[in-house]
Amino acid sequence: MLPFDTIEEAATFMGRNLTAAETMWFKYSAKKSDYYLYCHNILFLFLIFSVVPLPLVFVEMMRSLGFDKYKIQPKVSLSLPEMFKCYKDVMRMFVLVVGPLQLVSYPSIKIIGIRTGLPLPSLWEIVAQLTVYFMIEDYTNYWIHRFLHGKWGYEKIHRVHHEYTAPICFAAPYAHWLEVLILGIPSFLGPAIVPGHMITFWLWIALRQIEAIETHSGYDFPWTPTRFIPFYGGADYHDYHHYVGGQSQSNFASVFTYCDYIYGTDKLKEGSKVDGAQNGGSYYYPTQDLKSE
Repeated sequence: MLPFDTIEEAATFMGRNLTAAETMWFKYSAKKSDYYLYCHNILFLFLIFSVVPLPLVFVEMMRSLGFDKYKIQPKVSLSLPEMFKCYKDVMRMFVLVVGPLQLVSYPSIKIIGIRTGLPLPSLWEIVAQLTVYFMIEDYTNYWIHRFLHGKWGYEKIHRVHHEYTAPICFAAPYAHWLEVLILGIPSFLGPAIVPGHMITFWLWIALRQIEAIETHSGYDFPWTPTRFIPFYGGADYHDYHHYVGGQSQSNFASVFTYCDYIYGTDKLKEGSKVDGAQNGGSYYYPTQDLKSE
C-alpha cells in the first residue's frame, strides 16, 4: 500500500511528475496491501501453467500440418487426454503445494526487502536484476539437479519428473511435491540477494516458468527468440536429459549451459542420431552417454 493519498502527494515526494507507468501503478496499487499484491503470483502462475502451453498442445495435435519436422523425438506422440492428465496432476500440485506456499511465504518477501512503492524501477534496472536472478537460479539449480540424480534423490524424488522421457509443455512443473519445494530455493535466492520491486519479482516468476515450459515443449522451432541468447540450452538440450532419464549424468542446466560446460556435464550433438530426429539432423545424442550412465 502506497503512503500517499493522491498523485500530487506522490509527485511532491519524488520531486517530479509521475511517469505514465507510475501513474498506472499508483491508481492500481495505492489502496492495495503489499500482501495482496504479492499474492498476484498465484493468479499469474495459474494462468501461465494453464494458458501458455495451449499453443504447444495445438502443435502436438496438428503435427501432420508440418510441425512434425520440429519434434525432437518424432516417434513419441501423446493424445489430448494424456496431456490433460498431466495438466490435472500439475493443478493438483498447484492447489496443494504451490498456492499455499505462496500464501504463507509473504513474510520472507518483507524480510528481504521487495518493495511496492514509488518510484518504479527503470527498464535497465529490471533487465539487470532479471539477468542476475537467472544466473543465480541457474547455478544453484544445477547443483540441486545433480544431487537429485544421485541414487537416493532420483529414486525418492526426481523420478516423478522423469516419467515423461519425451517432455511435453504441461510437464515443466510436473514433479514430486518435495522437489517443488526444494527448487523454489534457487528461484528465491536471486531476489533475496538483489531485492527489487514487486513488478520485477512478478516478471521473474512469470519468465522463469514460461522458459521452463519452452524447455519442456519437445519442439525446437527455428524462430524461437531464445535461440539468440548466448549459452541458452533450450528444448533440444533438455530433451536429451529426459531421453536418458535416470541414467543421465549430463545436461543438468535449467536455463544456460555454462555450468554443464565448466563441470564437464555438457553432452549433446556429438554422437549418433536417435529415433530418426529430423530438421536437418540437428539432434545428435551421444551414444557413449547412453551406454555408460
